[in-house]
Amino acid sequence: MSGAPLLAVHHATRRFGAVTALDDVSLEVAAGEVLALLGDNGAGKSTLIKCISGVLRLHSGTIEIDGRPASISSPAAARSSGIETVYQDLALFDNLNPIDNFFAGRELAGPRWLPHGLRVLRRGEMKSTTGEVVRRLQVTLPDLDGVVGLLSGGQRQAVAVARAAAFASRLVILDEPTAALGVRESRQVLDMILRLRDEGKGVIVISHAMDHVIEVADRAIVLRRGRKVGEMVPSEETHRDIVALIVGGGRVSPS
Repeated sequence: MSGAPLLAVHHATRRFGAVTALDDVSLEVAAGEVLALLGDNGAGKSTLIKCISGVLRLHSGTIEIDGRPASISSPAAARSSGIETVYQDLALFDNLNPIDNFFAGRELAGPRWLPHGLRVLRRGEMKSTTGEVVRRLQVTLPDLDGVVGLLSGGQRQAVAVARAAAFASRLVILDEPTAALGVRESRQVLDMILRLRDEGKGVIVISHAMDHVIEVADRAIVLRRGRKVGEMVPSEETHRDIVALIVGGGRVSPS
C-alpha cells in the first residue's frame, strides 16, 4: 500500500455504559480496495462503521482521511468527507422514485440567488445524473420514474448502492448488502462492488456470506467482542482460518 491510505482508524474505542463495544481497533482502507469487516453478532462491526460514518463518536482513538486527521462528528460531516454508508434497512422512501431517492435532502434547485422556498427543482438535471450513475454501474431498473416500493429486493439494494456511489468521492460502506437476496440479485450487487473498486473508491463491506467475501474482498479484518483478532486475504485456502477467528478458535493478534 503506497502513500497514505484513503481511510485510517487508529486505536478506536467506544463504550456503552459498562460495555466496551470497540476496544483499541485499528484498520486502513486504500483507494481501489474492498475491505471485508467480519465477525459474529455483537463483535463491534456496526459500532465501528457508525463511528466512521458519524452516527457515533469515538471515546478515544483517531480517524484519518488521506493521511490527515478528520473530525467526523455527524453523518453530514462524513458525507462532506466523501463517505457514504448503506445500512441494512437501505433508508429508501418507498413512495418516491429512484431519482427522488437519489437526491433526498440534496435536491438540485435554482436559481441560487432566490430564497430556498422559492427555488425550482432542476428535475431534468437530477434525472440525467441518476441515469448516468445507473448506467455506469450497469444497474438494471425497469423505470427511473416508478416508485421504489414496487421494485424487487435486489433492485432496491441497487438503488441504495448507486445512490451512495453517486455522492461518495472516497469511501462506500455497505452493511450486509446481499442479505436476503437471491442468487441473481446478489450477483448484481457484487458486480457493483467490483465496479466501485475499479473506479478507485474504497469499499468496506460487512457480510456473513463468506463466498461473497472471498469473491470481492481484497482483505478481511475479523472483530470479536470489540477487538480486532485477525487480518488476512480471503480465499478458499484461508476460509477455515477466518471462520475460526470469527467463532473464537483462532489466535488473537494485536490490533
